Amino acid sequence: MTLQELINRVTRSPDQGVPDWMLGCFRRRCISFANGESDSDTIVYWLQSRNFTIDLRLPRAADQVSPAPLEDYPAEDLMILASYEGWLAPCEWADRKMSWYGGTALQLTNRWPEPAELRRVGNCMVEFAPSGAYVEDWRLQPSSPGPLVGLRLLEEYDPQTGHRFARDGGLIICGDYAARVLGRSVPLTDNSLPLSEMAVSAVGSREQLTPVFDFETSVASGSLEQGYTVEHSTQPGRVVLPLLEQGSFSWNEDLERVEQAFSHNGQNRVRVFEVDVINPHWEFALTTPSNPQAEAWFLHESDTLRRYTGVMT
Repeated sequence: MTLQELINRVTRSPDQGVPDWMLGCFRRRCISFANGESDSDTIVYWLQSRNFTIDLRLPRAADQVSPAPLEDYPAEDLMILASYEGWLAPCEWADRKMSWYGGTALQLTNRWPEPAELRRVGNCMVEFAPSGAYVEDWRLQPSSPGPLVGLRLLEEYDPQTGHRFARDGGLIICGDYAARVLGRSVPLTDNSLPLSEMAVSAVGSREQLTPVFDFETSVASGSLEQGYTVEHSTQPGRVVLPLLEQGSFSWNEDLERVEQAFSHNGQNRVRVFEVDVINPHWEFALTTPSNPQAEAWFLHESDTLRRYTGVMT
């Protein structure tokens, strides 16, 4: 069956997780640091399921590398590629703070170790680092009502040989947006060097570079009906391609698992997912509630308050 058919057939809601106002696809508008500097150019996306997060951080488009075989990149391009960030991690919401733990990442060290103090007003979600190091302004991306899906990748295997890969990753669908993470199929044996040093030391060697960059975080837009097309990715060659491979999905009733069957380089593969949430119809509202006094004030002063307003993404 197609993924849309599976979602229409199977509905799952976890007993716990983040509040409703955190669900969806957010793009960072700005990060401001304690030293007075700010960055509004880095491309950053945050997609949130009930109990895990997908995060993508890339240089602005003009500073990204073009698609090419790994062995063709010079050291300068490999340094840029090794600066990309993409990760998936389980999360926990408590005392108005979000904490992340475990998961899988392109980078070999945790670049964002602090929990997040979060509050949302309208489509703006503000994140404070408890240390005071930075504050981030996130904007919920407008989306028509649609599916809310969170699937955690448990493993990938070859159905012919039975060979299994303990591959971490996952898929989040938020209406008009979707993101996927595929962790390394084989863990790096030496994590003592930064990713950039590993890459530069292997210039020209596809054999050495492949395990270094065997990681994907991609953000896409589209729909279940038409498919999702990759717009941003840690893998330059994935942009403008379909997010998901052609194949079929099935529901394992006994294990309550989603399975995706597809072909990879001419070989049949199956991915097995654990369900975090499956909701076929979710409202991704850009608004948040306020009290009657605030609503009356806004209406009374709207001539000036709404002089230049619009939805900022």
